[in-house]
Amino acid sequence: MWSLKPLISMSFKNLAVMAAFSLFIFYFILLASLFTMVDASKFLSILKSERFYFSIKISFITAFITTVISVIVAVPAAYALSRTNFRFKPAVDLFLELPLIISPIALGALLLLFFNTGAGKLIQNNFISFVYEVPGIIIAQFVTSAGIATRLIKAAIDEISPRYEFVARTLGASDFKAFSTITLPLAKNGIIAAAVLTFAKSIGEFGATVTLAGAMPMKTETLPIAIYLRLSNADIEGAAVFILTLLALGFTVTLLTRAFAKVRHG
Repeated sequence: MWSLKPLISMSFKNLAVMAAFSLFIFYFILLASLFTMVDASKFLSILKSERFYFSIKISFITAFITTVISVIVAVPAAYALSRTNFRFKPAVDLFLELPLIISPIALGALLLLFFNTGAGKLIQNNFISFVYEVPGIIIAQFVTSAGIATRLIKAAIDEISPRYEFVARTLGASDFKAFSTITLPLAKNGIIAAAVLTFAKSIGEFGATVTLAGAMPMKTETLPIAIYLRLSNADIEGAAVFILTLLALGFTVTLLTRAFAKVRHG
């Protein structure tokens, strides 16, 4: 007996494809519009400017430092959340969602408020100055990405059976040796993917950075802040060039992440 099910199924698939393609068209139009805002001479003049290279340099340096610190903290934290039960674990796990629950501007405001407390002023006056300084960029990037890095690495460790470590310990390996020789190598691709995504998020971080470190040209001018400064000065062409640069970096990082994901699942 003839059934409408294949027809309905095919119609839904076509609808799903149309939805996906519509999103592609939407983002493609937005991207294509950037090229209508700038001519070749303006593009080249900005690419040759000192401020352009400064923005790229400060963005890369701070994002790299943030990524290293985030991964160093995230790996043991993720392992603890994945493999052990400890007091207040639900609270610790919940606070990892903080960068997703509140906006980056709110996180930057929290940092700014902290550095106006007695403890914050003590740190500022005697150790490192963060407010309106380059270290402020790093801590702003860290506070918005460390929780996400921990979550991603935890997901990678969760996929590894704890039986491997148990067997290693029965053979005389210490907890650290079992982790460093078994779990860490098996989670390597996940850690690398988390590091790449952390770097990408740090490169594009704006809200917390501008709140804590400010928007000072040739000092705390990362790529997103450079876009903000260009727009605030009605320099649409300049903003378009910086947006294209940020997009190129983002696409590159995304492709690298997908390559690591394929290796991991392969």
